[in-house]
Amino acid sequence: MTALATFLRFLHIVGVTDQPLAAALPKIAAHRRTVSCDLDEDAFTRLLGGCNTSRDVGLRDTAILTLLWRLGLRRSEISGLLIDDIDRRHGEITIRGKGNRHDILPIPIDVGDTLVRHFQEGHRRVPPGCRAVFVQTRAPDGPMSPYGIGDIVARLCHRAGLPVMGAHQLRRGTATQLVHAGATWPEIAQILQHRNVEVTASYATVTLALTRELARPWPGAR
Repeated sequence: MTALATFLRFLHIVGVTDQPLAAALPKIAAHRRTVSCDLDEDAFTRLLGGCNTSRDVGLRDTAILTLLWRLGLRRSEISGLLIDDIDRRHGEITIRGKGNRHDILPIPIDVGDTLVRHFQEGHRRVPPGCRAVFVQTRAPDGPMSPYGIGDIVARLCHRAGLPVMGAHQLRRGTATQLVHAGATWPEIAQILQHRNVEVTASYATVTLALTRELARPWPGAR
Protein backbone atom coordinates (compact mmCIF):
# COMPACT_ATOMS: atom_id res chain seq x y z
CA MET A 1 0.00 0.00 0.00
CA THR A 2 2.86 2.36 0.78
CA ALA A 3 4.50 1.63 -2.57
CA LEU A 4 1.21 2.20 -4.40
CA ALA A 5 0.64 5.52 -2.64
CA THR A 6 4.15 6.64 -3.57
CA PHE A 7 3.55 5.68 -7.21
CA LEU A 8 0.22 7.56 -7.34
CA ARG A 9 1.79 10.69 -5.85
CA PHE A 10 4.51 10.48 -8.49
CA LEU A 11 1.89 10.24 -11.28
CA HIS A 12 0.17 13.35 -9.95
CA ILE A 13 3.41 15.34 -9.63
CA VAL A 14 4.52 14.59 -13.21
CA GLY A 15 1.05 15.42 -14.54
CA VAL A 16 -0.15 11.97 -15.62
CA THR A 17 -3.21 12.23 -13.34
CA ASP A 18 -5.15 15.42 -12.67
CA GLN A 19 -6.18 14.43 -9.14
CA PRO A 20 -3.98 13.14 -6.25
CA LEU A 21 -5.32 9.58 -6.29
CA ALA A 22 -3.16 8.56 -3.33
CA ALA A 23 -5.67 10.27 -1.05
CA ALA A 24 -8.33 7.73 -2.12
CA LEU A 25 -6.38 4.72 -0.83
CA PRO A 26 -7.70 3.07 2.33
CA LYS A 27 -5.77 3.41 5.55
CA ILE A 28 -4.00 0.32 6.86
CA ALA A 29 -3.76 -0.20 10.59
CA ALA A 30 -0.17 -0.10 11.78
CA HIS A 31 0.98 -2.66 14.33
CA ARG A 32 4.08 -1.57 16.17
CA ARG A 33 6.34 -4.50 16.94
CA THR A 34 8.39 -4.72 20.07
CA VAL A 35 12.06 -5.07 19.25
CA SER A 36 13.66 -7.83 21.24
CA CYS A 37 16.55 -6.78 23.44
CA ASP A 38 18.76 -9.50 24.87
CA LEU A 39 21.11 -7.02 26.55
CA ASP A 40 20.90 -7.25 30.34
CA GLU A 41 23.03 -6.17 33.28
CA ASP A 42 25.36 -9.16 32.89
CA ALA A 43 25.96 -8.39 29.22
CA PHE A 44 26.59 -4.75 30.07
CA THR A 45 29.16 -5.83 32.67
CA ARG A 46 30.89 -7.91 29.99
CA LEU A 47 31.01 -4.86 27.73
CA LEU A 48 32.58 -2.80 30.51
CA GLY A 49 35.11 -5.58 31.03
CA GLY A 50 36.42 -4.91 27.55
CA CYS A 51 37.51 -1.39 28.53
CA ASN A 52 41.13 -1.09 29.62
CA THR A 53 40.81 1.65 32.25
CA SER A 54 44.59 1.92 32.55
CA ARG A 55 44.52 3.78 29.23
CA ASP A 56 42.84 7.05 28.25
CA VAL A 57 40.67 5.37 25.62
CA GLY A 58 39.41 2.84 28.18
CA LEU A 59 38.41 5.57 30.63
CA ARG A 60 36.58 7.40 27.85
CA ASP A 61 34.81 4.28 26.59
CA THR A 62 33.73 3.30 30.11
CA ALA A 63 32.11 6.70 30.63
CA ILE A 64 30.38 6.51 27.24
CA LEU A 65 29.01 3.00 27.85
CA THR A 66 27.74 3.97 31.30
CA LEU A 67 25.93 7.00 29.91
CA LEU A 68 24.37 4.87 27.16
CA TRP A 69 23.19 2.25 29.63
CA ARG A 70 22.16 4.25 32.71
CA LEU A 71 20.55 7.23 31.02
CA GLY A 72 19.55 5.67 27.71
CA LEU A 73 21.11 8.47 25.70
CA ARG A 74 21.33 8.58 21.93
CA ARG A 75 24.80 8.51 20.39
CA SER A 76 24.27 12.03 19.00
CA GLU A 77 23.40 13.26 22.50
CA ILE A 78 26.63 11.82 23.90
CA SER A 79 28.81 13.21 21.13
CA GLY A 80 27.13 16.61 21.65
CA LEU A 81 27.75 16.73 25.42
CA LEU A 82 29.65 19.82 26.56
CA ILE A 83 31.54 20.51 29.77
CA ASP A 84 29.01 23.26 30.50
CA ASP A 85 26.15 20.71 30.38
CA ILE A 86 27.39 19.08 33.61
CA ASP A 87 26.21 20.76 36.82
CA ARG A 88 28.48 19.22 39.45
CA ARG A 89 27.00 21.23 42.33
CA HIS A 90 23.45 19.96 41.76
CA GLY A 91 24.40 16.58 40.27
CA GLU A 92 22.53 17.19 37.02
CA ILE A 93 23.28 16.95 33.33
CA THR A 94 21.62 18.80 30.45
CA ILE A 95 20.81 16.62 27.44
CA ARG A 96 20.42 18.23 24.03
CA GLY A 97 17.95 15.94 22.29
CA LYS A 98 15.98 15.87 19.07
CA GLY A 99 14.09 18.91 17.91
CA ASN A 100 16.31 21.30 19.88
CA ARG A 101 14.86 19.82 23.07
CA HIS A 102 16.85 20.27 26.28
CA ASP A 103 16.21 17.99 29.25
CA ILE A 104 17.84 17.99 32.67
CA LEU A 105 18.49 14.56 34.19
CA PRO A 106 20.05 13.57 37.52
CA ILE A 107 23.51 12.04 37.33
CA PRO A 108 23.55 8.52 38.84
CA ILE A 109 26.48 7.76 41.12
CA ASP A 110 28.19 5.33 38.76
CA VAL A 111 27.83 7.76 35.85
CA GLY A 112 29.37 10.53 37.96
CA ASP A 113 32.24 8.26 39.02
CA THR A 114 33.14 7.32 35.44
CA LEU A 115 33.00 10.95 34.32
CA VAL A 116 35.27 12.02 37.19
CA ARG A 117 37.82 9.33 36.28
CA HIS A 118 37.58 10.32 32.63
CA PHE A 119 38.43 13.93 33.49
CA GLN A 120 40.95 13.43 36.28
CA GLU A 121 42.89 10.35 35.21
CA GLY A 122 42.71 10.67 31.44
CA HIS A 123 44.94 12.87 29.29
CA ARG A 124 42.52 14.39 26.81
CA ARG A 125 43.96 16.09 23.72
CA VAL A 126 41.51 18.99 23.59
CA PRO A 127 41.90 21.56 20.79
CA PRO A 128 41.67 25.26 21.79
CA GLY A 129 38.07 26.33 22.36
CA CYS A 130 36.69 22.76 22.32
CA ARG A 131 34.18 22.16 25.16
CA ALA A 132 33.20 18.60 24.22
CA VAL A 133 33.15 16.03 27.00
CA PHE A 134 34.35 13.24 24.72
CA VAL A 135 37.12 13.90 22.23
CA GLN A 136 39.19 11.81 19.84
CA THR A 137 42.17 10.02 21.37
CA ARG A 138 43.88 10.00 17.98
CA ALA A 139 44.31 12.58 15.26
CA PRO A 140 42.46 14.50 14.05
CA ASP A 141 41.85 16.15 17.41
CA GLY A 142 38.33 17.26 18.21
CA PRO A 143 34.99 16.07 19.51
CA MET A 144 33.76 12.55 18.81
CA SER A 145 31.10 12.02 16.17
CA PRO A 146 27.92 9.97 16.63
CA TYR A 147 29.41 7.36 14.30
CA GLY A 148 32.45 7.16 16.54
CA ILE A 149 30.20 6.38 19.51
CA GLY A 150 28.60 3.54 17.55
CA ASP A 151 32.01 2.18 16.56
CA ILE A 152 32.99 1.97 20.24
CA VAL A 153 29.96 -0.21 21.05
CA ALA A 154 30.60 -2.50 18.07
CA ARG A 155 34.29 -2.86 18.93
CA LEU A 156 33.57 -3.73 22.57
CA CYS A 157 30.93 -6.27 21.50
CA HIS A 158 33.60 -8.07 19.46
CA ARG A 159 35.98 -7.93 22.41
CA ALA A 160 33.38 -9.29 24.87
CA GLY A 161 32.21 -12.06 22.54
CA LEU A 162 28.70 -10.61 22.22
CA PRO A 163 26.62 -10.24 19.06
CA VAL A 164 27.44 -6.94 17.42
CA MET A 165 24.89 -4.28 18.32
CA GLY A 166 24.51 -0.56 17.86
CA ALA A 167 24.49 2.13 20.49
CA HIS A 168 20.71 2.35 20.14
CA GLN A 169 20.40 -1.24 21.36
CA LEU A 170 21.73 -0.16 24.75
CA ARG A 171 19.02 2.51 24.82
CA ARG A 172 16.40 -0.18 24.29
CA GLY A 173 18.04 -2.28 26.98
CA THR A 174 17.73 0.67 29.36
CA ALA A 175 13.98 0.79 28.78
CA THR A 176 13.66 -2.94 29.46
CA GLN A 177 15.67 -2.72 32.67
CA LEU A 178 13.52 0.19 33.88
CA VAL A 179 10.38 -1.86 33.24
CA HIS A 180 11.81 -4.70 35.34
CA ALA A 181 12.67 -2.20 38.07
CA GLY A 182 9.02 -1.13 38.29
CA ALA A 183 9.21 2.24 36.52
CA THR A 184 6.04 3.51 34.86
CA TRP A 185 5.83 4.20 31.12
CA PRO A 186 5.58 8.02 31.61
CA GLU A 187 8.69 7.88 33.82
CA ILE A 188 10.62 5.90 31.21
CA ALA A 189 9.41 8.24 28.45
CA GLN A 190 10.73 11.19 30.42
CA ILE A 191 14.16 9.59 30.79
CA LEU A 192 14.35 8.65 27.10
CA GLN A 193 13.00 12.09 26.06
CA HIS A 194 10.00 10.63 24.24
CA ARG A 195 6.94 12.75 23.61
CA ASN A 196 4.80 9.67 22.87
CA VAL A 197 4.48 6.88 25.46
CA GLU A 198 3.63 4.41 22.67
CA VAL A 199 7.11 4.89 21.24
CA THR A 200 8.55 4.17 24.68
CA ALA A 201 6.51 0.98 25.00
CA SER A 202 7.95 -0.29 21.71
CA TYR A 203 11.46 0.02 23.12
CA ALA A 204 11.08 -2.43 26.00
CA THR A 205 10.92 -6.19 25.79
CA VAL A 206 8.21 -7.42 28.14
CA THR A 207 9.18 -10.86 29.37
CA LEU A 208 6.83 -13.76 30.11
CA ALA A 209 7.38 -13.29 33.83
CA LEU A 210 6.08 -9.72 33.67
CA THR A 211 3.15 -10.78 31.53
CA ARG A 212 2.10 -13.39 34.10
CA GLU A 213 1.75 -10.63 36.69
CA LEU A 214 -0.79 -8.87 34.46
CA ALA A 215 -2.74 -11.93 33.31
CA ARG A 216 -5.99 -12.77 35.11
CA PRO A 217 -6.76 -16.40 36.07
CA TRP A 218 -8.56 -18.39 33.40
CA PRO A 219 -12.04 -19.44 34.59
CA GLY A 220 -11.95 -23.06 35.78
CA ALA A 221 -8.16 -23.29 35.61
CA ARG A 222 -6.27 -24.87 38.49
